[in-house]
Amino acid sequence: MNTADALVQGRESFDRQSWGDAYAQLSAADQETRLEVGDLERLAVAAYLIGRDEASDDALARAHQECLRMGDTARAVRCAFWLGMELMARGEMAQAGGWMARAARLLEEDPQDCVERGYLLVPGAIQSLYAGDLETAHEKFSQAAEVGDRFRDHDLIAMSRMGLGQSLIRLGETSKGVALLDEVMVAVTSGEVFPILTGVIYCTVIDACQEIFDVRRAQEWTTALTRWCDAHSDLVPFRGQCLIYRAEIMQLHGAWQDALAEAERAGARLSGPPGEPVAGAAFYRQAEVHRLRGEVVKAEETYRQASQWGRSPQPGLALLRLAQGQVNAAEAGIRRVVDEAQDRIARSRLLPAYVEVMLAVDDIKAARAAARDLAELAGDFDAPLLRAVAAHADGAVLLAEGDPRSAVDPLRRAGAAWQELEAPYEAARARVLIGLACKALGDEDSADMELDAARRAFQQLGAAPDLARLDAVSRKPGAWAEGGLTSREVEVLRLVAAGKSNRAIAAELFISEKTVARHVSNIFTKLSLSSRSAATAYAYEHGLV
Repeated sequence: MNTADALVQGRESFDRQSWGDAYAQLSAADQETRLEVGDLERLAVAAYLIGRDEASDDALARAHQECLRMGDTARAVRCAFWLGMELMARGEMAQAGGWMARAARLLEEDPQDCVERGYLLVPGAIQSLYAGDLETAHEKFSQAAEVGDRFRDHDLIAMSRMGLGQSLIRLGETSKGVALLDEVMVAVTSGEVFPILTGVIYCTVIDACQEIFDVRRAQEWTTALTRWCDAHSDLVPFRGQCLIYRAEIMQLHGAWQDALAEAERAGARLSGPPGEPVAGAAFYRQAEVHRLRGEVVKAEETYRQASQWGRSPQPGLALLRLAQGQVNAAEAGIRRVVDEAQDRIARSRLLPAYVEVMLAVDDIKAARAAARDLAELAGDFDAPLLRAVAAHADGAVLLAEGDPRSAVDPLRRAGAAWQELEAPYEAARARVLIGLACKALGDEDSADMELDAARRAFQQLGAAPDLARLDAVSRKPGAWAEGGLTSREVEVLRLVAAGKSNRAIAAELFISEKTVARHVSNIFTKLSLSSRSAATAYAYEHGLV
């Protein structure tokens, strides 16, 4: 193949979005002749999309120099901008800052009015957004959007409106923010946007949907991202993130084995040389599935790997420690991350686990405050998943406060919402609490039906820890309930005989530690016992253990 043929075929492959072929053909031509700026830009894009980052950087740097040689300052700035953005995405902030500074200097020296001035507003806006300076971020993105509209530049319009959407969501104007993100996605799915930017927008919008618990929208855009990735078999960036999103949705829908497989594929892809920080999210997702299945050693290992890649192992690690009976470690871990959470979106993802741990350590006041925060967030975001989380937390706290009658309504609302979202594990957990509330109200038939339904769901999912906890709280006292013990006192006696502390019993039965102490005192009085060892002996003699 001669140089001219390689160039023609490379351009045609690029237009077909056959990135691997385009890279090979344009690289071949580059060995024989000096590529024009347009072909260098094509080579840079194709190289980036097949994971050849250094080749992409080199092509963009050469395109930048060629533009300067030709006196095309605006295009040189554009090349410097994209090179800086690629470096920023890889965490090479010093080099990224250098290229952005060069681009800014070139525009200062050139008075022309050009769309690139809008592009250079974007990095500062992004920094403001992630630093929590939301008003400044909103203002800079708005200015960039005005420039994009004036020049009718699809890429700048998409980037700036995406940033505006993120800013509005974090400012509490969720509906307006989501509407902007949906508008941006129309441009993406219509093929109006620069290929590299397409993948960035997909991932950013899905992240934003997950932040506000909009699981249906996240699922819809994840499906679209999957189609986009599948249409480009040689695509390397974004495919790992796509697998993580798919794993999270699969886990929610109860397909735990499939979720684990996707998360493992993502981890292998993202942690390979040179490695991407988002690999931490892949390992965290693996750890979550292992935790739910009771695979403690594997869960601990993958939480550790997540941490090594920069992803906090919380709140999952705290829930793992709670399941292991290490309540002090669980409490310390979850309190720290909640205290450190800088914004309400970050807190919202931690508070459900915080409520669970606080109830286990008998800090009902803290659990109530967290449940109240979740209710406020659910009202602000109006997302079905967050409403279900908030209702579940409210019901659990009411049950721990000794008000099972009031607990039933929010728990039933939570269960219905989880079923609507096709989330079988969370629905089963709600049914456990409903069953315990019914049992406390003396409605044994309803309690049995709720607990049996939860047991079947846990068995189908392979949720071994939940099955064990359910077995501990749902055994019928039977004919050996002598001495006038209530069914709850028999449950407490059985757990005392198993060597459980009052705190551990409270965690298993979803009641306060003070309530457990009262039950233990009643047991000793009714059975004329004076110690836990005597209670243990009684339990063995009467077949409780």
